[in-house]
Amino acid sequence: MGTLNLPRKISVLGSTGSVGVSTLDLLDQAGGEVEVVALCGGRNAAKLAEQALKWRPQIAVIGDEAALPELKDRLAGSGIGVSAGTSAVTEAASSDAQWVMSAIVGFAGLAPTLAAARSGAVVALANKESLVCAGPALLRTAKLAGGAVIPVDSEHSAIFQVLEPQNIAHVSRLILTASGGPFRTWTREQMRCASPEQAVAHPKWNMGAKISVDSATMMNKGLELIEAAYLFAMPAERIDILIHPQSIVHSLVEYADGSTLAQLGPPDMRGPIACAYAWPDRLPWPAPKLDLVAAGALTFEAPDPERFPALKLAKAALLSGGGAPAALNAANECAVAAFLDRRIGFLDISAAVAETLERMEAGNLFGKSNDPLVCAWENDGAARRVADEVVLKLGRK
Repeated sequence: MGTLNLPRKISVLGSTGSVGVSTLDLLDQAGGEVEVVALCGGRNAAKLAEQALKWRPQIAVIGDEAALPELKDRLAGSGIGVSAGTSAVTEAASSDAQWVMSAIVGFAGLAPTLAAARSGAVVALANKESLVCAGPALLRTAKLAGGAVIPVDSEHSAIFQVLEPQNIAHVSRLILTASGGPFRTWTREQMRCASPEQAVAHPKWNMGAKISVDSATMMNKGLELIEAAYLFAMPAERIDILIHPQSIVHSLVEYADGSTLAQLGPPDMRGPIACAYAWPDRLPWPAPKLDLVAAGALTFEAPDPERFPALKLAKAALLSGGGAPAALNAANECAVAAFLDRRIGFLDISAAVAETLERMEAGNLFGKSNDPLVCAWENDGAARRVADEVVLKLGRK
């Protein structure tokens, strides 16, 4: 490992979530000299304190200000700086780390991710919403600062690994794979009665509640379609989605000569994280290896647009451009939160997103700022206000 040019100074945004935990586990298993500059968690002060005491960052930041007293108590006398709140998270993201894992879930991750990009760091991006809401601006910011954005989502990491830059003009299609989630074989009537517990019980991946629900609706794949369009400068009509229940083939790149290249691996987020961490090298660590004999048959099927309308909504938002992707994301976040709170049903999630976008278009409510970042903030706020009204109406049915 000493021969690799690995980043020494790192920060982890969203360290207490599933991707953040996997990141620190990978670094622990890989060994080597690592200086943790900042660890930022959401509201789990106990977990953040445990991580801080192990990794000894310069600062530990908790997003939920109500959790600050507990964090201070747990880190008292440690010499580790402590702070709280969204501004503190963004400030920590702009520190002098060379490599920043961006794993804060939701639109809340946009400002810290942009701050990390402005610092010139390599941003390992696990926050879908930053790209969905302000993809071109984020990528431009990183490039101008001398840094880079490396995708950590398994699908985009797969494309990143097999997309040959010298042959990008000869790419026919990008093909994103999806597990299909827990409701892949359910009828719409069965899905209508699905509970939050059933929706978060993902058959292959261990993820947080919000991301698990997005997998169940397949909105996660819709958001990833938008991400792929921005990351790889690919028009929507040349990006397809296939359901692959085994989650072994993470994505494919089809070239004009008929060759299709795929990246395969176990369903373990530490693989894509390792790729982003060591890029452009490869990190030797005790990674779980893929056993194709044990994996057995690999199957593929087309997604059903009737049972998973989120895919159509996402593609329409991408084609509309402007503030539509940010509005799509905001409406989805509101609807998923309402479902997890049992205020609306599972099928109401996509219905709420669709109605929110329709109302915004009909009412000319999309933000029109020429600044793409301001536009993202305006459309996020406007969509949340409309979505809250739609959710309230759907919840009364």
